[in-house]
Amino acid sequence: MDKKETRLRRARKTRAKIAELKAVRLTVFRSNCHIYAQVISGCGSRVLAAASTVEPDVRTQVGNGGNKAAAEVVGKLIAERAKAAGIEQVAFDRSGFLFHGRVKALAEAAREGGLKF
Repeated sequence: MDKKETRLRRARKTRAKIAELKAVRLTVFRSNCHIYAQVISGCGSRVLAAASTVEPDVRTQVGNGGNKAAAEVVGKLIAERAKAAGIEQVAFDRSGFLFHGRVKALAEAAREGGLKF
């Protein structure tokens, strides 16, 4: 198996458990240049809130979208938007990525912003 396949296998196991619980999930995707976060409904069919480093207002705050500072900005923004949508409790879906670096920075910023997971 290659690197992408093993990541997707890890993601599948996590998502199966979250789907079983019917929990609202905060999912994260990171590429080399950007990081994206979405809050997805318990049924998995609706995106309730989203934030990423591709957005123009985030781009003005951080020059490079592929670092921890950018991940923290996105974490605070997704927490703010989720709370505006009336969501406080989420399940964290790291999409098979290891919980360190940018993924961890985003998660901690979202926790500071008021999301519980």
